Amino acid sequence: MAVITNIEDLRILAKKRVPRMFYDYADSGSWTESTYRANQEEFGRLKLRQRVAVNIDNRSLRTQMIGQDVAMPVALAPTGLTGMQHADGEILAARAAEKLGVPFTLSTMSICSIEDVAAHTKAPFWFQLYVMRDRDFIERLIERARAARCSALMLTLDLQILGQRHKDLKNGLSAPPKPTLANMLNLATKPRWGLGMLGTRRRHFGNIVGHVKGVENMGSLSAWTSQQFDPRLNWNDVAWIKKLWGGKLILKGIMDAEDARLAADSGADALIVSNHGGRQLDGAPSSISALPPIVDAVGSRIEVWMDGGIRSGQDVLKAVALGAKGTLIGRPFLYGLGAMGEAGVTKCLEIIRNELDLTMAFCGLTDIRQVNRGVLLNPPW
Repeated sequence: MAVITNIEDLRILAKKRVPRMFYDYADSGSWTESTYRANQEEFGRLKLRQRVAVNIDNRSLRTQMIGQDVAMPVALAPTGLTGMQHADGEILAARAAEKLGVPFTLSTMSICSIEDVAAHTKAPFWFQLYVMRDRDFIERLIERARAARCSALMLTLDLQILGQRHKDLKNGLSAPPKPTLANMLNLATKPRWGLGMLGTRRRHFGNIVGHVKGVENMGSLSAWTSQQFDPRLNWNDVAWIKKLWGGKLILKGIMDAEDARLAADSGADALIVSNHGGRQLDGAPSSISALPPIVDAVGSRIEVWMDGGIRSGQDVLKAVALGAKGTLIGRPFLYGLGAMGEAGVTKCLEIIRNELDLTMAFCGLTDIRQVNRGVLLNPPW
């Protein structure tokens, strides 16, 4: 196998090993994919100040996210169908995150259930919640997260309706894949993936199937989800969920300064500047360009994090320089998972950690908590 030195190497390998519909699900955006591309490309507009003849011994990337000690300001983002990138994917990713000392977030739309991940890990993880019309189900889901010792709840606010993702529609995305001729021919070229799936019982949406009355198979699940994502979600629901949960609350999907102020007013502990990886509103700005005005709008009233477009440790440093107290990565760890399973997620995190450490040193700093806009040359935003 070729030597893996960066996230792009993992992406190329994942594309070879993961069935087309699941690779495309992870690595695509909505409509023209302009926001999806901008998320990554606009990090390139930020240039770093190289400093020399500074003592850069004894460097530290350690910090905190919502009071939790982390090895670096990075967490694994919630990603749906993670267990379709690789068998038991959520469990493997959570184990890698635990080993590297960063938080893992489990999606409502995961393949492995909350209970599965809790049974196979020791460190508490975060749980991401979608608001459904079935509020009894939401209450039970929150109780299950509490029983599994989840240390924070992440409420996604930008998926009341689903953005149009052309590749998913053309591929007939489903979990597990439908036995069509096109799917069977593609799966025949992915033997490693197929063997892994044969060796696991986890092939459905584990948090939903068997936990909702009338949802016992994938046919009924697709009908249920199309009816259940709640377009009526509003700030009153945020208050209700905050009270119901009672613990640390993170709000994901903030792209506007006014919404950021409302998030701070809600009493949540952190907000995530995020456009859902360019998978919802195509034509929205990149996450990194939306970050500075949101940081300026809320100050220290609420922790501000960001996700979208991060492909290196340098990108993490740039986000921190623009005021993010933490970052989340989705596609990079999915590439690692699809490429090499748990070892690939570990490799992804090691790559980002090493790039972040080296870049911070070249900028003349030894502690990630010292990083500010001064490490950037004339930032455009």
